[in-house]
Amino acid sequence: MRFLTFFLVLSTSIFAQNNYPKDYFRLPLDVPVQLSGNFGELRPNHFHTGFDFKTLQREGLEVHAVADGYVSRIKMSPYGNGKAIYITHPNGYTSVYCHLQNANAEILDYIHKAYYKEKAFEIELFLKPHELPVRKGQVIAFSGNTGSSQGPHLHFEFRDSQTEKIINPLLFGFDKEIRDTKKPLISALYVYPVEDQTVVNQSKRPLLLSLSLQKDGTYLATSVKANGKIGFGITAEDYDNVSYNKNGVYKVQTYLNGKESFGYQLDTYSFDEMRYINALIDYPKYKQTYQRVQKLFMKTPYPLSIIKTDATNGVIDVKPNLASVYRIEVSDFFGNLNVITVPITYDLTNPIVEKEVVHSDYFVKVAKDNIFTKDNMSVFLPAGTFYDDFDMNFNVKGNTLYMGDDAIPVQSNFTISITDDSYTDEQKEKVFIADIDSRGRVGYNYTWVKGNVFSAKVRTLGKFKLATDTTPPSIAITSSVEGKWISKQKTIQLSISDSGSGLKSYNGYLNGNWILFEYDYKTRKITHDFSDGIVAEGANDLKVIVIDNVGNSSTFETHFFRSQQ
Repeated sequence: MRFLTFFLVLSTSIFAQNNYPKDYFRLPLDVPVQLSGNFGELRPNHFHTGFDFKTLQREGLEVHAVADGYVSRIKMSPYGNGKAIYITHPNGYTSVYCHLQNANAEILDYIHKAYYKEKAFEIELFLKPHELPVRKGQVIAFSGNTGSSQGPHLHFEFRDSQTEKIINPLLFGFDKEIRDTKKPLISALYVYPVEDQTVVNQSKRPLLLSLSLQKDGTYLATSVKANGKIGFGITAEDYDNVSYNKNGVYKVQTYLNGKESFGYQLDTYSFDEMRYINALIDYPKYKQTYQRVQKLFMKTPYPLSIIKTDATNGVIDVKPNLASVYRIEVSDFFGNLNVITVPITYDLTNPIVEKEVVHSDYFVKVAKDNIFTKDNMSVFLPAGTFYDDFDMNFNVKGNTLYMGDDAIPVQSNFTISITDDSYTDEQKEKVFIADIDSRGRVGYNYTWVKGNVFSAKVRTLGKFKLATDTTPPSIAITSSVEGKWISKQKTIQLSISDSGSGLKSYNGYLNGNWILFEYDYKTRKITHDFSDGIVAEGANDLKVIVIDNVGNSSTFETHFFRSQQ
């Protein structure tokens, strides 16, 4: 533990000392800067990795290279970042542009050649420096709404080209483009009993504390009376002067009796540590209320590099005859500061509110491998699967495995195995381990079979059972073209979906030749643009084949006529 604490303190001090170029990069857009998301903002299972620039609520804005360099990577996907372009710069950094509508003509031509070479829409390309060089200010693409974007915007990142660590764009001088005179807002303060025997303000459960505004602009919290070990958590967000929406805070630092206790500053971090956001926040509360409470302590240490902590990991041991003053400072990149002071005293009053009881015969130890078995079902939990030790509900009823619930955060994959000898070899191909949500909906998990044992790696707790999918996917054309002349039609579009195991692949063919269909998972539609030049003069035969995750397939065929004149 001493080594981990030393590592956290050391790593924080190292990256805080880096000097980033302030005037090397320009903005990627020509419109005034407004953010719909900032660096480090708390998102599901990850910290936000860059800036979300607003694009006037529309698509098609010119996106510029922020400096000289070359297109080093291109990733096209219906999910995540959607259509994305990466530019590597000679000064050691890479800029990333995501959710694009399309690339410029030169880059788009390169991408289309790759589509047809790979015979796939979802591709990832790594380029050499001489293939697609770009100049600072050059239009490289147009803003869009592709991938998991929930509205038109440009997601933009800076990365260290060597380490792939993500870096706050404000460190590169982008702070000059944003006016911010507003303090971060701390909307809630919670106190947590860290040990089972701890009582705080007559409760063995977390409590919301009242805050009162002081004349100097700081806040004073309700006095905390406790015995044993406690910790604190806050709900906080930040605002600037022009964006008019809440963003994440930049820095949090706590002090116990004037000494630094626990804090973090959002300058840089790696993709490998993203999921530790679920350890930083009060995950059960988030799952129940969608409120993200940032915990200012670690019950069990975890290696999130942004955290700087003392030897207690932010946990406060309230002892007799010792009053303490706890201070929380929350600030943005521009130095706007909000402060809360919390008086802490020792108290032995009996609890009125007892700790919530979990009835379970199973106890998970974080530092050890755990194997639980009942009837025909077993679970293997490698060491480090979770963040804290806990009592877990584990049971088998009928054909369903009940394992905790999704309010318990999971860091890494674990394995579920179910033995069932009732299936023939042919039937096994259509069987998978399904997770069942609160509405009874079935979710697919990749499943492998060895003899009569079905196994899958999953990353959430909940309900699981074997499910069978023998229903093929559905395909429907948006507007019928059967036997019609469609010379004025620029695209052809179909809807594809699967209600069982989910879609695995789709392929379209025009007169026997593979053609590109772009998939939008938000609308469940695939679209082919005739500008690709594959369509023939006169008669054309179209075939689309869709396959789900267990091999069921559907084929759609039609024919139409088109003139290229």
